[in-house]
Amino acid sequence: MHDFDDEILDCFLRNQRQLFPENVASTREEAEAFLEDCLAVVVTSADEVREYFEEEGLDTEGGDVLLASEVFDVGDGRYLIVEG
Repeated sequence: MHDFDDEILDCFLRNQRQLFPENVASTREEAEAFLEDCLAVVVTSADEVREYFEEEGLDTEGGDVLLASEVFDVGDGRYLIVEG
């Protein structure tokens, strides 16, 4: 089970439309359940985001992975990665 703290959940709630056409969650509880269901991960640096994309074989079409719609910048050095 993942441990998504309030900062992670709030970041996802604020920015979920960068990945989805409409909101998939409206409360922290809904956000946590959704993130657990899609096996979202939290990493602690931009380098870890890049490593994650490489390990998973995800294509960024030559762009910066930090700009991918699946990557949410929490604002405290951490990133939430959600595969939609």
